[in-house]
Amino acid sequence: MTRIVSSASQMSLGLFLMGAGHHIAAWRLPDAPHGAATSFRHFRQIAQIAEAAKFDMIFFADSASIREFGHSAIGGDERAVRLEPLTLLSALSAATDRIGLVGTASTTYNEPFNLARRFASLDLLSNGRAGWNLVTTSNAEDGPNYSLAEHPHHAERYARAEEFEAVVRGLWHSWQGDDAFPIDKAGGRLFNPDRLHPLKHRGAHFDVRGPLGVPPSAQGHPVIVQAGASDAGREIAARSAEVIFAAHQNFDDAFAFYQDVKTRMARYGRAPDSLRILPGISPFIGRTRDQARAAFDELQALVTHEVGLKMLQPFTGGLDLRDYDPDGPLPDLPPTANAIGRQKLLVDLARRENLTIRQLYLHIAGARGHWQLVGTASDIADELEHYFRNGAADGFNVMPPALPRSLGPITEFLLPELRRRGLFRDEYTGATLRDHLGLPRPDLPAFPQSAA
Repeated sequence: MTRIVSSASQMSLGLFLMGAGHHIAAWRLPDAPHGAATSFRHFRQIAQIAEAAKFDMIFFADSASIREFGHSAIGGDERAVRLEPLTLLSALSAATDRIGLVGTASTTYNEPFNLARRFASLDLLSNGRAGWNLVTTSNAEDGPNYSLAEHPHHAERYARAEEFEAVVRGLWHSWQGDDAFPIDKAGGRLFNPDRLHPLKHRGAHFDVRGPLGVPPSAQGHPVIVQAGASDAGREIAARSAEVIFAAHQNFDDAFAFYQDVKTRMARYGRAPDSLRILPGISPFIGRTRDQARAAFDELQALVTHEVGLKMLQPFTGGLDLRDYDPDGPLPDLPPTANAIGRQKLLVDLARRENLTIRQLYLHIAGARGHWQLVGTASDIADELEHYFRNGAADGFNVMPPALPRSLGPITEFLLPELRRRGLFRDEYTGATLRDHLGLPRPDLPAFPQSAA
């Protein structure tokens, strides 16, 4: 098989934002902002720093419920509270000018028309900087918040997601042709009705007439992002995703995933470079390796046993790990119907490195199964360059362990090192998220933007 490598000369970099940081104990640091997870001022500051550093985008995950809200460990988990991503991104769109704005929304607990309308609106208001992270929701506790007795099974969720994405994309294509918006003031015609087309979709899950009353943005329509690692998730990504946020622990796994998904794209008539694969990385960066290790150890010491076990619980297939010796091996887990890809990643990690239950939850406390790096900027840049140049990544989704503490070393040490190697931009060369990512614009007319 021919190895597929990125044809781009520079990496794409996203900044994945989460409250006081991605490490489960980041909120406990003395310098962590109080109430960071729900503070607009906090996120505005971070977004503006990210834009000044020329990141492609900022990204927010989401969940529509509090996991195991009856569990006492929930009191030590900052992720129990969060803002709704599109509301937050809409506010941040007015506080930024160039950086991309990507938010998560579930195909299981939304309707295509509402979601298409919200993201198209954000895309128009931000002058073409929006992206939709398509998920099917692995959290089984979301169902009762939407009048469902139980969470839909994996296959059902992905079948719905496939049709959902097609409907959203069809709605975003409601306006056709370069003459859709003549804006003829003298003749009294704002748009050409012949270029406005209802979708008239009828399928197994949805019956949606359309059209959508939001014109296309400067980038055509929002960038479609996906994060599933299961076989069904990879197939959806190969068919329709433009960015994948991936989770891998080593080069071999990242390489296999990259090659697999990029190869699948040919079945849908897509070129490999029409998709950007960005593994998540959580870097602890110091001027010296000892300094980086000290920053890592400080956070690890703040992880409580209760919270550590709670981190693993969504991936155990219902097995309660509180009944097992934390310093013993991870028991055989029943299969899960939800986070299939993430369960496999964690089980493989535990078996490969012979980790105890305690060692496993400490291993993922910083990044929940994503790649964690500890070292100098040069050390980390070496690793990222190896992945990028050898067919394992088109860039990375950066997950700061603590915010704002970790952002300084990323922007002051790591990004300059990548720039020195010619691997990351000095300035934005375009205005839209598609421009930053080097993705083609869909064949849609641009709607004139306001002077504001």
